Amino acid sequence: MSGVRWLAVLLPFVLLGCGASGYSLTDALDFDKQRNRSLETPLATAEERLKAGIAFYERKDFVQAQRALQSSLINNLASRNDQATAHKYLAFIYCSTKRIPECRQEFGNALTADPRFQLSAAEEADPAWGPVYRSVRGR
Repeated sequence: MSGVRWLAVLLPFVLLGCGASGYSLTDALDFDKQRNRSLETPLATAEERLKAGIAFYERKDFVQAQRALQSSLINNLASRNDQATAHKYLAFIYCSTKRIPECRQEFGNALTADPRFQLSAAEEADPAWGPVYRSVRGR
């Protein structure tokens, strides 16, 4: 049977299956394209990128978190506190992935952005980044 005949035989079943689920054939075919496009949509502000980076971090998606956090810094976060926060989360990512020199650098960047920057007691107690933070803070 030729490809066109197979399509003619299978198409009604495909359409029936899509109709039963409440999705059209177009929805089924375009789902991945729409999802990917929504992920590529640029965020409007550096602050939104910071929020997205923190959300990715909390979901343990460190690759996307790092991208969003770096993008927030490149796009000029206005607040020194926000800048320090972005650097803090980058430090957490680097320490969590055993990139200690980068972690140390990001804690230094956080302190440069906001000299009053401090980790919470719970954050400072973390064995992955607490010692690195204390060594940078103690300088």
